[in-house]
Amino acid sequence: MVRKKAYENYPFGIFCTSTVFSLLIYFIGAFIFYHISVLIFILYILYCVWIEFRLLKKSCVHCYYYGKNCGVGRGKLCALFFKKGDPKKFIKTDITWKDLLPDLLVAFLPILFGIFYLIGNFSLIILLLIIALFLLSSLGNAMIRGHLLCPYCKQKQIGCPAEKLFNK
Repeated sequence: MVRKKAYENYPFGIFCTSTVFSLLIYFIGAFIFYHISVLIFILYILYCVWIEFRLLKKSCVHCYYYGKNCGVGRGKLCALFFKKGDPKKFIKTDITWKDLLPDLLVAFLPILFGIFYLIGNFSLIILLLIIALFLLSSLGNAMIRGHLLCPYCKQKQIGCPAEKLFNK
C-alpha cells in the first residue's frame, strides 16, 4: 500500500468542503426539528454546540493539527478556546462505538423524529431532507473522510483512535 503525503496544513478547499458538509448536516437536522417544535429545534442546536465543544476539548486539544489548518477546520478554532494538550494522550486514547454515539445522534435523531413527524404530517420537503441527511451522514461522510481527509492526515500516520476503530 502506498502512503499518501500528509498535509502539514490542509488546503483551504478541503477545509471549506468538509466544513460546509458538516454544517449542512447540522442545518438539515435543525430545519427538520424546526418543523416539529421550536423547543426541540433549540435543544438540537444546543446539542450540536455541545458536540463541537466536547470534540474540541477532548480530542482537538491533543491532536497534531492543534493550531493548524486541519481538514475539518477545528485545529485553529480549538487553539482560540483551549490550551494545547498532550499529543501522546491522543495516540493512547481508545474509542468505541459507544463513544461515537453522541456524534452519530446528530444525524440519527432528526431522521428518526422526521420519520415520526411524516406519519401524521406528510411533507415532501421533510421527506427529501430526511433522505438527504441520511445520504450525507452515511455515504457523504464516508467519501469526505475516505478521500479528502484521512488519507492525508498526519495524525492518522502518528496514531488516530478513530482510525483504529474503523480499521479493526
